Amino acid sequence: MSDVPQIEEQAPSAPAMKGSTTARLLPQTRFGGPIPWVIAILISLVIVAAAGGLALRNLADNARADLSGAVTVQIIEADPDAKALQANAAAEAMADHPLVTSVRIVPQAELVELLEPWLGSSAASEDVPIPALIDVELSRRADAEEVSQLQATLDGALEQFNSTARVDAQSEWLRPVYDALSAMQYLALALIALVAFATAAAVWLAARSAFSNHSETVEIIHLLGGTDAQVIRIFQRSVLRDAGFGAVVGLLLGLFAVWLLGQQFAALDSGMIAGGGLDWTDWLIIAAIPLGGVVLALFTGRITIGFALRSML
Repeated sequence: MSDVPQIEEQAPSAPAMKGSTTARLLPQTRFGGPIPWVIAILISLVIVAAAGGLALRNLADNARADLSGAVTVQIIEADPDAKALQANAAAEAMADHPLVTSVRIVPQAELVELLEPWLGSSAASEDVPIPALIDVELSRRADAEEVSQLQATLDGALEQFNSTARVDAQSEWLRPVYDALSAMQYLALALIALVAFATAAAVWLAARSAFSNHSETVEIIHLLGGTDAQVIRIFQRSVLRDAGFGAVVGLLLGLFAVWLLGQQFAALDSGMIAGGGLDWTDWLIIAAIPLGGVVLALFTGRITIGFALRSML
């Protein structure tokens, strides 16, 4: 009896699952709960912080542009007639300087109006000596040596009066204001970084929780031939849906808060505050914040689910 070769039958390998089949096995991957609203609140905070930082930047830039090419001459004299005479002499001397483009003696009534919010009715009293002020516009920003030259010109013009007068660079005495504005801008950047970290942490916790709730189903999908990429795509859809909803709501909340704050600052009717308005590039940056939040959520969700899948092996 001849040997008959034995043919071993091999079980066919399980075909790879289609994405639609995987989606049907994981129908409840929506994060739900407070996570979309948490993302909305965080996005709105980033929008408010970014708008504030951009407004402070514009305010500082406009103030520097307005004051970098200007100095103020201050003449301290109690006698009104002598003060007016010295102011005219100083204005004529400063106007002849090659760096000076225009000279303006600030009227006494304007000075009284500026001081009234702090001194009240006594600002117009003769008992309060108000120095004479001269606004001097320069062709460019003056350095320390050129300011000293302007001071020497002023001293020469008023030498016969034996009075006290000085030249103040407006950008210098406003330097503490610039430093404060810069510090507030850095504070806004730090707040944005912290909120971005909180957003990533919230998505990470939500993704871990959702994966833990469906870990057994994920194991079955692996046994049936499903791939990690298919599982990650299902969870990413949930992240995209919830993060997108939160980003839209956060954008609306943030824009409303920015508009409300803008109305409050506009009511101050201050020329300096008006320099902190937002231009179209600033609004483009603000509009990109929700998109950045969604991208951050997708990236965090993908990494979280990827690590969770590796831990199952």
